[in-house]
Amino acid sequence: MITYFSSNFKLGILGGGQLGKMLLYETRKYDIQTHVLDPNPDAPCKIACDYFEQGDLTDFDTVYNFGKKVDILTLEIEVINTDALIQLEKEGVKVYPNATTLKRIQNKGTQKLFYKEKNIPTANFTAYNSKEELLQAVTEQAVQLPFVWKSTQGGYDGNGVAIIRSINDIEQLPDTPCIAEDMIPFKKELAVIVARNPSGEVKTYPVVEMEFHPEANQVEYVICPARIPENIADKARQLAHQVSNAFEHVGILAVEMFLTHEDTILVNEVAPRPHNSGHYSIEASYTNQFEQHLRAVLNLPLGKTANKVGGIMVNLVGEEGYTGNVAYQNIETIMEMDGVTPHIYGKKQTRPFRKMGHVTIIHEDLSQARVIAQNVKNTIKVISI
Repeated sequence: MITYFSSNFKLGILGGGQLGKMLLYETRKYDIQTHVLDPNPDAPCKIACDYFEQGDLTDFDTVYNFGKKVDILTLEIEVINTDALIQLEKEGVKVYPNATTLKRIQNKGTQKLFYKEKNIPTANFTAYNSKEELLQAVTEQAVQLPFVWKSTQGGYDGNGVAIIRSINDIEQLPDTPCIAEDMIPFKKELAVIVARNPSGEVKTYPVVEMEFHPEANQVEYVICPARIPENIADKARQLAHQVSNAFEHVGILAVEMFLTHEDTILVNEVAPRPHNSGHYSIEASYTNQFEQHLRAVLNLPLGKTANKVGGIMVNLVGEEGYTGNVAYQNIETIMEMDGVTPHIYGKKQTRPFRKMGHVTIIHEDLSQARVIAQNVKNTIKVISI
């Protein structure tokens, strides 16, 4: 008998940001008790969970003691003390994704080595322990310019990633372990959301296409379905399934990919949680990614992943030149547009390029949805007051 619903069962969520907040919409639908841990006393999740605890996600004791209070533990952010998760697993707490999977993904160098080990196609790379090591390799021409620099730990939303075109660019980098990755001349960046439950049921969502901001290296638009031939979409979903099998993750896994001019598909990186590339699914899919993540970690049957209608997501980020108490300029104007739904994350303070929300545009004609998305992007502004 299922005992998750309207009972004393407790689901723990590590991280209280917007992803957790959107996950909580689904736990409320099913009346599931929720506990959330986050370092921010004003985290977006705070208004929607049953129990909120402020604490450091990288501290062993904080994560361990929090985990002992719940029956199943999941996450909405990767920067977590995995030693605490390992101990919790030893003591019988179910952790999804498990500590081993999370540890492989947390470090970009380890993640890339895992792809090589599992014969998953990815860009060529070399790992370095310090900026000095990297500089020496470039000086000796062991690494060819230009290349992509990635910090192995802690990168997110474009942070921890840089295009290196000259030795001078290296001087601006932090001194941290990193990888130097071949620059791939791709024609599209794609992503596939994969869901897996502990019973081994796996489902993939339609392939999405991502358009990035040229300066911030953040996703500006997510377009679903991707504007690619069906055989390429099938190949991308098969590759995402292969990655899912390799990691044996439980929950949602977002697989980001490059599509080259030769129609080769390379895995860029993954995220073991609901992801920006799946936000369109709230309005456009039969089962949105947050409900699917919940179904997966509770080992329930996975829902239908097909689109009901074409969808485009526009990220709402803080405008350059504005820092402070947030205001959403012209939000009422975009809400007059057909098929437009804004999602405001509940962060009180804005700063340049900080993710403050997103807008979904649904339309039977994807090209028309893209026009409306551009209008949305040009109209709404996230500023400070």
